[in-house]
Amino acid sequence: MTIDSSGFPAPPALVEHARRFQAEGGTPAPPRVAATVLLLRPAGSDFEVYVIRRVAAMAFGGVYAFPGGGVDPSDSEAHLDWAGPDPLAWAGRLGVAPPAAQAVVCAAAREVFEEAGVLLAGPDTGTVVGDVSGDDWETARQDLEARRRGFAGLLAERKLTLRSDLLLPWSRWITPEFEPRRFDTYFFVALLPEGQRTRDVSGEADHTMWVRPTDALARAQAGELTMLPPTLVTLAEVIAAGDLSDVARASATRDAATPVTPRLHLPEDGTPHFTLA
Repeated sequence: MTIDSSGFPAPPALVEHARRFQAEGGTPAPPRVAATVLLLRPAGSDFEVYVIRRVAAMAFGGVYAFPGGGVDPSDSEAHLDWAGPDPLAWAGRLGVAPPAAQAVVCAAAREVFEEAGVLLAGPDTGTVVGDVSGDDWETARQDLEARRRGFAGLLAERKLTLRSDLLLPWSRWITPEFEPRRFDTYFFVALLPEGQRTRDVSGEADHTMWVRPTDALARAQAGELTMLPPTLVTLAEVIAAGDLSDVARASATRDAATPVTPRLHLPEDGTPHFTLA
């Protein structure tokens, strides 16, 4: 299934933000660096992606997206065991300096644990922890989410290595200028580690589900699910890549450094819609 990138429907709340921004001659807020992760798992001959719906009170509330969030200052300062490409190699893929690249990768791994209960780490460079849904892990996750502890400290305490090689860079999106909260978001793909399962743990989501990308895109096009252009385009891209192995191979040649910014058009006669810039 494909989508017509010449235009995407705009949720009414975003249209209201844009009109107010234009009328008041607003100044764009600086975008906060963020990371988001498309968790994928096999589903018969196809595969599924994990999506969450943000609670209405949040930025982009009521919209389905992938687990993720802003980079925390501790993400760039963390000293932790590291497997996979080093920060210098990640810097080349993400188009930023090595410390910033480390922060983005750490944020991606931290956020997917905070929001989905999935930990991309293992006791050595070639393994991944199994089930992390026990009470002790949940206490650790809550402490991490509340910033009572750092991600590096959690991994060190449990003698775990961050598996950066399990995060596959995919794309980069920047929120339009009219939004009061803006993000410069790096998108990653990751396969759900064997033995782990997602859990509806984040207080930032009011609904979560595993869904085939083709079904998610069809339901979004039918108006059943509200999604913004980054989510719609990314779903279409992983569908076009093929099966899970093809998605992993495609990530090797993806441009994850050049940002894409959706542009909202507000015609006097016609329907407000996004295009890509």
